[in-house]
Amino acid sequence: MRLIVLGCSGSGPGPVSPASGYLLEAGDARFVLDLGNGTFGALQRHCDPWTLDGVLFSHLHPDHCSDFASLAVFRRYHPRPPYDVTARRLPVLAPAEAPTRFAAAYAPSAAELAETDMTDVFDFRPISDGSSSELAGATVRAGRVDHPCDAYGLRVEAGGRTIVYSGDTGPCAGLVEIARGADVLLCEATWPHHDDAPPGVHLSGREAGEHAAAAGVGRLLLTHVPVWFDGEQLLGEAKEAFDGPVELVAPDATYEV
Repeated sequence: MRLIVLGCSGSGPGPVSPASGYLLEAGDARFVLDLGNGTFGALQRHCDPWTLDGVLFSHLHPDHCSDFASLAVFRRYHPRPPYDVTARRLPVLAPAEAPTRFAAAYAPSAAELAETDMTDVFDFRPISDGSSSELAGATVRAGRVDHPCDAYGLRVEAGGRTIVYSGDTGPCAGLVEIARGADVLLCEATWPHHDDAPPGVHLSGREAGEHAAAAGVGRLLLTHVPVWFDGEQLLGEAKEAFDGPVELVAPDATYEV
């Protein structure tokens, strides 16, 4: 497997990176993990969107899903689609409210929203805590994590390799369980460690390292650093808590799993 970073800026796009979004290549299959602000443009630098085998969403905050509307326009209105998009709908694994939330983001008015049904070109498949799906030769498992909305860590297994994506989460046992023994943990690290951090929102660099160590992962990749914090500081925190390889991801960079 290969992971390509489309964007890694936390809480919204920054001057040098879109928000959260990742392209995962597993054998001949291609999946997108989240599709935040600006990531659909970056996606087109790395692959033809028509070749995607699925889109996976950890949760439905805008910095992780707002470019879904751009993907919908691409699939509905491209003048030369290579296949019948209604006969070959794109699988979308996401929290249960995704169809209605994405329709609300897509429709420009209440009148159009009342008639918007995105299942013409998308095959929505709800994820839940402990759910497992087979998709283009890969197994996708979900585990609930601690965030102020319905949010999941995503575990993708294919070809004997495993990557886990934390999505957004505060410290929780759920992340350790879904990440246990993974080859790579792509984990958010949103702020420097401080004792008065609000619970159930995000991880510090130190907490990302602690969760990686507790899960026994092979490698830790840090992401989701907002523009107002120093990624190198969070990287240093993670290295103090996890003795395996740790890197801070960069937009357009590629990482072998």
